[in-house]
Amino acid sequence: MTRILTLIFLIGLLLAGYIGYYLLQPLPLASTPLEFSLRPGSSVKSTAKQLQQAGVIEQAEMFAWLVRLSGKSGKIKAGKYTLTHAVTPSQLLDMLTKGEVTQAAVSVIEGWTFKQFRTALNDNVNIAHDTLNLTDAEILQRIGATETQAEGLFFPDTYYFSAGSSDLPILKRAYQTMQQRLQEAWLNRTPDLPLQTPYQALILASIVEKETGTASDRDKVAAVFVNRLRKGMLLQTDPTVIYGMGEKFDGNIRKRDLLTDTLYNTYTRAGLTPTPISLPGLASLQSTLHPAQIDALYFVARGDGSSEFSSNLTAHNHAVNKYQK
Repeated sequence: MTRILTLIFLIGLLLAGYIGYYLLQPLPLASTPLEFSLRPGSSVKSTAKQLQQAGVIEQAEMFAWLVRLSGKSGKIKAGKYTLTHAVTPSQLLDMLTKGEVTQAAVSVIEGWTFKQFRTALNDNVNIAHDTLNLTDAEILQRIGATETQAEGLFFPDTYYFSAGSSDLPILKRAYQTMQQRLQEAWLNRTPDLPLQTPYQALILASIVEKETGTASDRDKVAAVFVNRLRKGMLLQTDPTVIYGMGEKFDGNIRKRDLLTDTLYNTYTRAGLTPTPISLPGLASLQSTLHPAQIDALYFVARGDGSSEFSSNLTAHNHAVNKYQK
């Protein structure tokens, strides 16, 4: 028994010695200065892998273990970093948790509204909030936009900037990126779509963005709405109703909501909504302008994120009874 305890003690000493050596030994950087980025929302494992791929660390598993042991798993800040000299793993972790970035980042998520984008900017402590008291229309004027409604005009992406920068250049970059992506997609669109302008494509893409549960269904979702527009059918999509309800939406949509007319109620009004209802990503733009070649007019959620598509009302009602009731 004494031998076993002694062995355990010796193993503990060796482990402690190795840990101490690891913590205090400068990392063999691939080069200096070394620039690397950490993506927003990364897990500890993903963060360690990004550092390894960038040439900052050699052992991703060991660094991930260090992060967890330190209790700082949720404290690492995203952004762009620069190492001008070798640091120890302990110093590296301290730098990452303090957010000593050369460039900070803000992420705009596909399907967000412009209001959510503004909230993300206002909540970011590395940004100078020059638009805080501006209206949406005033922001559009400041960034040189010709449109009068801001919804849908900003491209979802991760934007890097120098800490302390104004939010206006970030908004301008997001606007210009959307203009570029939209024009490129429009020029390469499938012929004979029931869309007259790039802005109409943006509107429909914003609806496709909100209605797509799984990426593999996106082209089919777009096809349903394109087919409905061709036939002059109502789009009848709940996300537009919810958008039109604004602050009145409490998380549940009821039959009376579908019957209450607003500018965005596609159950009571034909055609597209007057503006987009979200910020669509590139995939939704592409699907809208290159929809699947199917004759489906209906779809219903299966409950697993995917949808069942039908070309007639009888088949659709059967699918509703199967998956919704």
